[in-house]
Amino acid sequence: MKKLILFLGLLACVTAVRVVQGQTAATTGVIRYEVKVNVHRRLPADRQDMKNVIPEFNTHQQELIFNQTESLYKPVEDDEEDMEAESSGMRMRFKRPQGLYYFDQAAARSVIQQDIMGKKYLVEDSLAILPWKFGAETKTILGYACKQASYYNEEQKRDVVAWYTDKLRPFLGPERYNSLPGAVLQIDVNAGELTITAQKVEPRTLKKNELKAPTGGERITTAQFQKLAQEQAQRMSRGPGGPGPRP
Repeated sequence: MKKLILFLGLLACVTAVRVVQGQTAATTGVIRYEVKVNVHRRLPADRQDMKNVIPEFNTHQQELIFNQTESLYKPVEDDEEDMEAESSGMRMRFKRPQGLYYFDQAAARSVIQQDIMGKKYLVEDSLAILPWKFGAETKTILGYACKQASYYNEEQKRDVVAWYTDKLRPFLGPERYNSLPGAVLQIDVNAGELTITAQKVEPRTLKKNELKAPTGGERITTAQFQKLAQEQAQRMSRGPGGPGPRP
């Protein structure tokens, strides 16, 4: 498995170099995404009272900064951190995700910084290869011709559909959806429960220190973080809010 992961990183580097030489795709720049969560679908079926006072959708902006081999997925700084809803004297606050996802294809390395209950954690691991199945469907997003791929996460009960383009750097995408031969411009989880859709693609030279691995936080393993995230998700399922943290 380690050899396969290292091969993937090497392949990404080689592909990126060939792309630059051929001037057929952008290999540095920023992609801005809209993340849209159907909050009602994440509430217990017997909590209709909560659906009456909570907005159906929670949306926020994220951006993906990338160069030839690295990427950083992070919240947009000028986006509002929280969203409030008030009805019948009840006020609820939806906390914006604060996770940072850093990936280095050349080193086959990932560093993810997550916040749980106000405490930061730093999870460092090797790159993961998702079991994508390639489809025949195509569509256009922001003028980019995109191909379809999908997979089913049995553990999380997630049916994931991705749309990616080969006109940008390969092995690039939001969160952990970055193991396809192109850049992922849209993710659809469980037919609309969660969507991540590119709103703007800006190929450009990056500023100094614009892309770097996150630092700070308690270092824990992926397994430890998954346990913490599951406990937090269970707490949130018993009350209002957006999506819980995920590794």
